[in-house]
Order: sequence, then C-alpha cells, then structure tokens
Amino acid sequence: MTGVLVLAGTPIGDVADAPPRLLTELSSADVIAAEDTRRLRRLTQALGVAPTGRVLSYFEGNEVARTPELVEALLGGARVLLVTDAGMPSVSDPGYRLVDAAVAAGVKVTAVPGPSAVLTALALSALPVDRFTFEGFLPRKAGDRARQLAEVAAEPRTMVFFEAPHRIAETLAAMAEAFGAERPAAVCRELTKTYEEVRRGPLAELAAWAADGVKGEITVVVAGAPPAAPEQFGPEELARRVAVREEAGERRKEAIAAVALELKLPKREVFDAVVAAKNSG
Repeated sequence: MTGVLVLAGTPIGDVADAPPRLLTELSSADVIAAEDTRRLRRLTQALGVAPTGRVLSYFEGNEVARTPELVEALLGGARVLLVTDAGMPSVSDPGYRLVDAAVAAGVKVTAVPGPSAVLTALALSALPVDRFTFEGFLPRKAGDRARQLAEVAAEPRTMVFFEAPHRIAETLAAMAEAFGAERPAAVCRELTKTYEEVRRGPLAELAAWAADGVKGEITVVVAGAPPAAPEQFGPEELARRVAVREEAGERRKEAIAAVALELKLPKREVFDAVVAAKNSG
C-alpha cells in the first residue's frame, strides 16, 4: 500500500494558532519535509512535540532534486508531512511540485487546515471578499513589476499580494500609478504577532506612509477595479437602435424594451428618444 502526503498549515505568527491535528502529525509522521529544519525545531519545541520520524529539508533550492526521494518514500508506504515556515504549503511556498508528483504516482494527498496570511489579511482588510484573487509576490525589477500590475489593473476582484518590507514602499507607489492613487487598499503587517498592524486607505496615502520604512512580514490587499461607467448614448443613437430592430421585424414596443434592457436604461428614456426622433423627422 502507498503512503499519504499530508500538507499542514503552520502558525503565521502566534504559535497558539497551531491546529491540534498538527501536533498529532508532527509526532507520528514517518517523514517530515520542512522548508527550514531550524524553524521546525523551534516550532516543535514551542508546541512540546517530539517528532519520531525522519526530518528532511525541502525548500526552493532542493525541491526538484528531493521530490523523487519523497515520492519514493510515499510509494513505500510512508506518511510524509510537508510543512513550510508559515501558513499553508504551496501558497507562495514549496509544495506544488510534490503534490503534483504524488498525485501522478497515485498517492493520496490530504491537508491539515491551518493559518493563512492570505485569508487573514482579506478578513481584516475591510474590502470586499466575496471574490478575490491571490497574486503572490510581484517581480523585483521595476519594469517587470509595472507590466504585471498593468495586466491586473482592470481586475474587478479584490487582490492579495505578498511583499518584502524593503520593497513595500516602491511597490505601493507602483500600485498607485497602475491602479490609481485613490484605489482603496490595506497593508497588513506582522499578522497575529505582537506588533500586528493593519493600515487602510488609498494607495497613494499608504505609499507615503511606507516611505519612512516598514518592518515585518507584509500582505497587501487591494480593492478590485470599480465597474466602468455606463456608456452614454444620445437620443439619436437610441432611436437608431430601435429603428434597426423595427426594420428586422420587431414591434416598436418590443424594440424599445429590448434596447432599454440591453443598455440598462429606463424604457421611458428610450421611448422619449424615439418620439423626439419622430417629431424632428
């Protein structure tokens, strides 16, 4: 029988947020693949857990080389626990390659739900969260960053970004330029930690605040693009559209209703335009 790959969320700040199942998995897994074995050691000590399985490093630098080794262990029946420094594996952290390889090998993959900076920041942002998109880290080079921001400038959903503290000021300034100075946003810093801070306001205002320097782990939440203003149609255009439908065989009343529905206008406005066109003719 094959083993099981377990993706486990770890605290993003406060160790007390660790889910009970994480303690069970840490103490019983045959293999623990950790992004940073030193941080794993500090976490297990804080939780009072003594892992009995083999501990391996699994980070961006050795992900490709180590994945086959972990898949082999899974095929041999091992229960492999994957943890990253904070939050859920695969979310801007190592994990995707291993999950993909495990699924391709027919291995069961499950998860221990846990803290997530993405969802925590969304909840605290006071921005719409019914629909959102996660954009991760933006490119470091200014030109690449500007191009990527331009690609999502018209995105209607709330957007979530990760950013390093030494780049946050220039990133917020670039966002203000790409999205507009008044686009609402929230900068969430040190979530669940002692110095947690959430700054909310227009992008230009947040960029000015960040210019003095910001420390800590940062998640940025930006409101989606506002809906475009409805296109304005003059009476002549409204009358023309009704006339086209009439020529196609629709009755005038039906044509007026159809044009009003298509352009999201009151039927009375379209009717008045038709009457005005008839009188002027």
